[in-house]
Amino acid sequence: MPSDHSSTVSTEHFARTEAVMGKRKFDDNQITGILKEHQAGVTVADVCHRYGISEPTFYRWQSLQSGNVGLHAKRLRALEEENQKLKRLLAESMLSAATLSEMLAKTSKGRH
Repeated sequence: MPSDHSSTVSTEHFARTEAVMGKRKFDDNQITGILKEHQAGVTVADVCHRYGISEPTFYRWQSLQSGNVGLHAKRLRALEEENQKLKRLLAESMLSAATLSEMLAKTSKGRH
């Protein structure tokens, strides 16, 4: 099951759909809730009947959501890699600063 931050349906897709078809009936959070209901064991037919949507709409939402999970996973990996690089740079910078401080302390002691 995808985590909550990666379970929203593509807003870009729906923005384009809105322009063509008009106002959306459900927002991203509602769509995610509907899809989670099905994941919890409710049949597709029951979910569609309850919310007044067609099965093709349900499956399109499901497809868009699973596509977004892949995009979010790629972004997460890229962010983790960037985080590791930044941590290394910070550690090197701190080591440099500590080394310079030690050298400055030694040279200033020698002058007094």
